[in-house]
Amino acid sequence: MSLENFIPLNQLCTHYKVEMSFFTHLNEFGLIEIETIEESPYIHQDKITDVEKMIRLHVELDINFEGIDTVFNLLEKIHDLQAELTATKNRLRLYED
Repeated sequence: MSLENFIPLNQLCTHYKVEMSFFTHLNEFGLIEIETIEESPYIHQDKITDVEKMIRLHVELDINFEGIDTVFNLLEKIHDLQAELTATKNRLRLYED
């Protein structure tokens, strides 16, 4: 497996000043997926934006892991509802024109 799309968790721990257990808990809640490559834990670079949000929620707002899980589930539902609303509006335009 190529490492070019993955970021080592120890590097993220150092950069964001969080413990490795933070990422372990996020993984346990299913919020991130930790890949073990050559016996070292990594996270895919596509998830870094979500990880940064989770760190801010936890560190700056003191939200626990259950709260972070709830926030991300609600954000996902909002995104799905917005997509559904857009699709409905597009279908409605077909009948209006």
